[in-house]
Amino acid sequence: MILRLLRRILTGLAMCSLGWMLAACGLLDDKTDDTKGWSAQKLYAEARANLDGRNYEKAIGYYQKLEGRFPYGRFAQQAQMELAYTYYKDKDPAGAVTAAERFIKNHPNHPNVDYLYYLKGIANFNDDLGIAGFVSGQDMSERDPKAARDSFDAFKELVAKFPDSKYTPDAIERMKYLVNTLAASEVHVARYYLKRGAYLAAANRAQFALKTYPTAPANEEGLLLLVKAYDALGMKDLRADAERVMMKNFPDSKYLRGDGGRNRPWWQIWN
Repeated sequence: MILRLLRRILTGLAMCSLGWMLAACGLLDDKTDDTKGWSAQKLYAEARANLDGRNYEKAIGYYQKLEGRFPYGRFAQQAQMELAYTYYKDKDPAGAVTAAERFIKNHPNHPNVDYLYYLKGIANFNDDLGIAGFVSGQDMSERDPKAARDSFDAFKELVAKFPDSKYTPDAIERMKYLVNTLAASEVHVARYYLKRGAYLAAANRAQFALKTYPTAPANEEGLLLLVKAYDALGMKDLRADAERVMMKNFPDSKYLRGDGGRNRPWWQIWN
């Protein structure tokens, strides 16, 4: 009985201590948070001023506080939309996409929701390589193609849902570029496999590019790689078919102009 009473007393003291600690933290937060008592309009104005001043980290903080304290109303909606853009300007494509997707989910009928679809595409489209990629001059097709695929899908959804959007023409142009980038990525992998003697893998990747992106300019080299892979595998009929397709679709191909005087078939000119 006495032990039970002691346990209750100790538990009570512990809870009191915890309560005082939380209260102290709360008091500390209140003292250090300059935005306490600010209206939604004031928070939005500060966030927007920092966005315009390119103080993106501060702007993000203000937008988040605005949304947390005033989750409803026109300022909250505008804050959610501008938060996605601020993440994008702060070179945080993942944050931009997440914020854009949240806005689309919460406000599917908003008059400016088409912009959020467009922003999703732009965020992934401009997902750069960082300083190492910039210095090395690495081609976009040599990267992990996930960002390009995500960008294409976002633009495709925008075009399908909002064909009359002012953002749609630019999205279509970017999709054209992305199609060739994705095809070039597959061709790049096929070239890698061919150099290393993995001829079947090279043929499969080249075939995938041709079937998935049939109009991409990168398929000129893709067909060449396919011919070379089939030739190395001893698949004469398939090699001949690939050769006919290449000559029909790319009659003026640079790969058909000769081999610099060396006595070998045209499909062996690439090294």
